[in-house]
Amino acid sequence: MKRSFDFVISLLLFVSLFPIFFVIGIVVKIKLGSPIIFKQQRPGLFGKPFFLYKFRTMTDKRDHKGQLLSDHKRLTSFGMFLRKYSLDEYPQLINVIKGDISLVGPRPLLMDYLQLYTEEQSERHQVRPGITGWAQINGRNLISWEEKFELDVWYVHNRSFLLDIKILFLTIYKVLSSQGINQPGKATVESFTGSKNSSVGGGH
Repeated sequence: MKRSFDFVISLLLFVSLFPIFFVIGIVVKIKLGSPIIFKQQRPGLFGKPFFLYKFRTMTDKRDHKGQLLSDHKRLTSFGMFLRKYSLDEYPQLINVIKGDISLVGPRPLLMDYLQLYTEEQSERHQVRPGITGWAQINGRNLISWEEKFELDVWYVHNRSFLLDIKILFLTIYKVLSSQGINQPGKATVESFTGSKNSSVGGGH
């Protein structure tokens, strides 16, 4: 039922919103350059890698040595606007249609994090990741990594269709109110480097 719901809703949203996001894609091309779509490998169900799609929100500005500048310096006001209202997430509907992710589930993070999880934290990969999730409506980037993972694992053990509907509606509220977009002083959130006082070993 979850997969059928994901496919139908994502396909309807993708088709109905396409004209709006076609315009956004043109503006991204003009303001930020190519490629319009940011593609990055992320871990999916059981840690299996897939390519996640998003509208790019940063430039490719580099220093005199040819090194990319920090995220904060490459994130433009237009990119911040896309992130503020989660408009950069629209291409992920393609990921949902393909079956890489669900509408609701733990957010797909970086491949590098897999080997940093504790055994309990790695349980977040027992379900498909999602565009939004329990952690996103309960603090998003304003809570610690450990708190996010606790919420993710709670979702894995308590997931249901009604809970997914609740998360989707609360996500709309959170997006419109622009809550928890980034940590103070950060373009988004600082990288996860492992849980303190915990042994790792939950990698896939």
